[in-house]
Amino acid sequence: MGGGHGHDSEPFYMHAKHMYNLDRMKHQKLKMSLGVWTCFAIGATVPIFVVIFQQKKTASA
Repeated sequence: MGGGHGHDSEPFYMHAKHMYNLDRMKHQKLKMSLGVWTCFAIGATVPIFVVIFQQKKTASA
C-alpha cells in the first residue's frame, strides 16, 4: 500500500494533473455553454418544483 491512502491506484491516476485542460478541450464553446445552461436550468427549476410541492402538501392537510 503506497501513500497511506489505503489503496494502490497510483498508475490509474497519473493523468489527473492533465485532466482539466479546458483550453485544449474539443468543442469547448459547445460543451461549456451546455454545462452552464444545464446548471442554470437545474438551479432554477428545482426550487420552483419544491415550492409547488410544499404548497400542494399544505393545501391538502
